[in-house]
Amino acid sequence: MFTPELLQKGLTWLLTTGLKILLIVIVVMVLTRISRGLARRLEKILLKGREDEESLKRARTLSGMIKQFLNSLIVIIAVMTVLAALDIQIGPLLATAGVAGLAISFAAQSLIKDVINGFFIILWDQIRVGDVIEVAGHSGVVESLNLKMTVLRSLDGNVHYVPNHLIDAVINMTKEYSQFVFDVGVSYFEDVDEVIRTLKEVDDGLRIDPVFSGHIIAPLEILGLDRFEDSAVIVRARTTTKPSKQWEISREFNRRLKKAFDRKGISIPFPHLTLFPGQNKEGQAAPLRVKLVAEKETINKGN
Repeated sequence: MFTPELLQKGLTWLLTTGLKILLIVIVVMVLTRISRGLARRLEKILLKGREDEESLKRARTLSGMIKQFLNSLIVIIAVMTVLAALDIQIGPLLATAGVAGLAISFAAQSLIKDVINGFFIILWDQIRVGDVIEVAGHSGVVESLNLKMTVLRSLDGNVHYVPNHLIDAVINMTKEYSQFVFDVGVSYFEDVDEVIRTLKEVDDGLRIDPVFSGHIIAPLEILGLDRFEDSAVIVRARTTTKPSKQWEISREFNRRLKKAFDRKGISIPFPHLTLFPGQNKEGQAAPLRVKLVAEKETINKGN
């Protein structure tokens, strides 16, 4: 039953403590919006009129980190203020939290390692949001990055959550620029110089194509005849592209190269085997028995 005294106490609480909590919530909402504005402002300052992809990645990563830090700080202060408004003593809670923190500190070593490793990864600008990287046996596009964890999305759409303490080496495939190495195998009977000329022609056509020219930084670099394999000689070349564009350019290059080889009759060999019969000390070879089987074509005159 609601008595007049209970109703009076409720109204008094709403007009005093309730208003304080409402004011705290409003302040938190305002401060959160301000933090978003500061993050956007920081992103613009870091860009400084530059719109290149590398500057944009770095600015977004740092601004996102600052926004997360400010929001966390706002929430912590808001919770402590609400507890004080509810006449809950913060001192004993902090002391208890300190003792509990000391007790679980040994179990939280991986968390500390995450934070320290994540701090240096961001400080040294090793990873940015949007980079394609390989870390801890996983590869993909960086979707988010914080002091605790790096989140990747692989080509097949899977999301990988990698704790920062597991990252001991970073392979960044899109840092400032990207490169792709072409290993082109041709028959031993082909003229290697003609193959190299064809590679350059394909590259020239790709670089004047308005769809792809803006993604290519430098002409194709011919590294030369790289090695001899069982069925082919390997010519190696390398192209330099803008970050993340190496795969798109390489696929289009391969498509055009196949068509150019077909036009010129340059053979891309399939694996084959050449047999040389061995000889004994007298220079004689054992007979190599070859059986020829001819397929007979049966003509059915009734059809």
